[in-house]
Amino acid sequence: MHREAVSGPTGLESRLSELVAAAQGSPEPAPALVEGLLNETYALGASDLHLLPQRDGLHTLWRVDGVLHGAGVIAGPLAAAVVGRLKVLCELLTYETSRPQEGRLRDAPPGRQVRVSTFPTIHGEKVVARVLPLGDSGFDSIAALALPAEAAGVLSAALDQTSGAIVIVGPAGSGKTTTAYACLREVIRRTAGRRSVVTLEDPVEGEVAGAAQSQAAPHAGFDMPTALRSLLRQDPEVILVGEIRDPETARLAYQAAMTGQLVVTTFHASSVAEAVVRLLDMGTPPFVVRGATRAIVAQRLVRTQCACAEGGPRADCPQCHGVGLRGRAAIAEGLSVQQPAAATAIRESTDRTAVEAAAAAAGMTTLLESAEALLNAGAIDHAELVRVLGIEPPRG
Repeated sequence: MHREAVSGPTGLESRLSELVAAAQGSPEPAPALVEGLLNETYALGASDLHLLPQRDGLHTLWRVDGVLHGAGVIAGPLAAAVVGRLKVLCELLTYETSRPQEGRLRDAPPGRQVRVSTFPTIHGEKVVARVLPLGDSGFDSIAALALPAEAAGVLSAALDQTSGAIVIVGPAGSGKTTTAYACLREVIRRTAGRRSVVTLEDPVEGEVAGAAQSQAAPHAGFDMPTALRSLLRQDPEVILVGEIRDPETARLAYQAAMTGQLVVTTFHASSVAEAVVRLLDMGTPPFVVRGATRAIVAQRLVRTQCACAEGGPRADCPQCHGVGLRGRAAIAEGLSVQQPAAATAIRESTDRTAVEAAAAAAGMTTLLESAEALLNAGAIDHAELVRVLGIEPPRG
């Protein structure tokens, strides 16, 4: 099993040292090091590269499988030069260091998009480069997501409907957008592209072939509610509302769901029950939540055991870099709100406990039970379950 004594990918420290040494021997150290850092980001399958300024230099971290791992420090004049080089590659203002900036890498590798943001700190500019896949990245159907069977079944049945709301919830980084995109691709595949599919996102995080994708621009007066009102005049049949963040967006999304459109949407909630309560708290009437919601799925991503981890992770493992965990699996709970017990709970109570009891009465497998199934199968360890869910499973 995974041992917490191994705190991070020790191989990354030596790799960063190699990159810095190679760059310092180059005629143009900063461009060489930036190229090396980005290539390492892609090779690791990291979602983010963090460059954190501190007194001793630029601390370098990679987010792999949802967790940040430190790799060491870029010291001296090279640190500032690396930040400047990244800003040049993204066409940001190099002389502007007191305000945040955002841009995209001009020459990202095929199939990838790299968004770079800067943020002023007391020790200089913090930089984060986020790597986003273009295209379907293999998640072109509900089956490809490898969700637990019950949650996948709830989603699949809801996608056969011609109207109503499908709500996908979880914290940041839990795979909500990936699941939402897979839902759209599933609908497009099932209908051979004969339905009008439109998205409204902030921001657009990937491309869905066959969908008209739009990005909100609040600074230009094109916020989510304004854009959604206009979108409804575009003869849509399937709508993705990237995230519900306010009562007006919730009202408009559910209005569409009640009047003939199939709406897929996401927001932040920890469970199916909390999602119901949040919708009610945003002013969505109970009869609308009950009548228009086809499915609610709450999900998380958990890191799975590396093949090297039996007997303790190997520091020299090229797959997990000594962590003992490599790759992620989804855990999820899913509920059809049309279930009588759930519908009654929503009509009679806004209490989370009552909704949880109704979901249990409907036979829903919970997130904890979904995680315990992976734990019992040896796919994840106990520490990972606690890290993701923040609760100790009962020990029997």
